[in-house]
Amino acid sequence: MSRSIKKGPYVDQNLLAKIAKQKPEGPAIKTWARASEISPEMVGYLFAVHNGKDFIEVRVAEEMVGHRLGEFSLTRKFTRHGGKMQKEIEQKAAAPAAAPAAKK
Repeated sequence: MSRSIKKGPYVDQNLLAKIAKQKPEGPAIKTWARASEISPEMVGYLFAVHNGKDFIEVRVAEEMVGHRLGEFSLTRKFTRHGGKMQKEIEQKAAAPAAAPAAKK
């Protein structure tokens, strides 16, 4: 469910204060405010968004306006799909690629 139009977008006030003090080329702005919506004033800034374990650096681009900061700092680490069968397929694919390199 989206936020009420009457209330407007949620942007953390502390985050806006940090942006006002800093230049876009400066160091990353550390934040835990994952629910904060990206506003046009944030474009060009580098944010270090906390994902629960460490900080992920996110450089805000024009296309990100209207999204949340947390969308760009994933909380789960993707390893891969598959298991034993997938591992065998990857080994077979890597073996022919290594053979031509060994000939040279």
